[in-house]
Amino acid sequence: MSASRHDSGNPQSQDVVSLSLQTSPDARAKRKIATLLEDIEILKQDKATKNRKTTYYVSQGRAIRRMVILYNPIEDLVKENDRRCEETNDDSTVDQDRLQRGYIELSKVLPWLHEKLAKIDNEESEDMIKKLKRGADSARGDDTGTLKDLVATWVNVEYSPIPLIMPGDKHHRGFVSNACGKLLCPAEWHWEDALVKAGIRDRTTAFIVSENSWPSFMYENYTADTKNLERGLMKSKLLLMGFKAIFTSPSSANEVDGEGDGADILENNRRAQRRSDHAKVKTCVASIIGMRKVTPRTIAYTACQIRFALSSITSWRAVDGDFDYHLFWNNVVDFFEDAPGPAAQARVRELLEWWTRKVFGRNHRQDLTPDVISQMSVSALAVQRQQMEDAAFDSD
Repeated sequence: MSASRHDSGNPQSQDVVSLSLQTSPDARAKRKIATLLEDIEILKQDKATKNRKTTYYVSQGRAIRRMVILYNPIEDLVKENDRRCEETNDDSTVDQDRLQRGYIELSKVLPWLHEKLAKIDNEESEDMIKKLKRGADSARGDDTGTLKDLVATWVNVEYSPIPLIMPGDKHHRGFVSNACGKLLCPAEWHWEDALVKAGIRDRTTAFIVSENSWPSFMYENYTADTKNLERGLMKSKLLLMGFKAIFTSPSSANEVDGEGDGADILENNRRAQRRSDHAKVKTCVASIIGMRKVTPRTIAYTACQIRFALSSITSWRAVDGDFDYHLFWNNVVDFFEDAPGPAAQARVRELLEWWTRKVFGRNHRQDLTPDVISQMSVSALAVQRQQMEDAAFDSD
């Protein structure tokens, strides 16, 4: 009988016979330690991978509020696109159309996101969107803090108010301040009119300040032509300075005069990073997110940030009295994206070209698409030479 079985006739055989080959306790301990160290290393690698993903998603999310959507949750954009994929009914509301345009813009700004959402489960999707949102809100907060100080300085230089607006103080802005009040005043009224000024400050029903009026700071020279309200709209110096402070650099915000001749902010930024002294140079936001043209949503984002910086409210919110920032953002975006016809669309394109020229200069390498290049003389000559070669071969 095998020694590994029990012999019921022998009391001593009740004990299990061990078949192990004795080893050194030190050797066993070392092997256990080695196994534990391997487990720890795996955990460290998993944590490092998770941290890299978090850093990546947060970093990518910083473009969302600036370039895609300021107030709507990211989840709402995804849900609307899913709804359109699942439903055959073409009927949709204005708000649903806005969400879908937002999703399309999101897919342009973060090209990897659409495919990523199709490959991951709901739990991982929620975690990813949470991290994107963290980055989005962090960037919005950073820009709010930057413009809080800068706008105070710009208004002081432009209007020399008494007392001066303190960079860290919000309580003496808004309609309490003559300078800020003039810039916030609806375009259809004149701030210098004592009746208008008193009515706005007293918040009477005759002078309701809401998102249904374009603020004066949105206009060139901060003055609107009531007979042609489109003239000069979106072309104010303050709006342009705010845009450049956010997307290129605070120092570049002081360079807004002229038509952009010779200016190339992105190339200058790249050259600065390659300086021989190897001094650390902060990369501008436009370079980080690959933006070469000004878009309607970046203008809308800047307009909301400037309006908040001029106001007296101390914390970011969607509503300030009778003024709804979310609806104001929609109004700016709709002005560009929902133009009523070809003539208005042509004016919008011209306005966006003006913006791009003012911010990024006159270089247009980003417009050299394969179709455009194919029509140029180098490509045309290559085609002609090949045609001559083919003709010579056929004649032989």
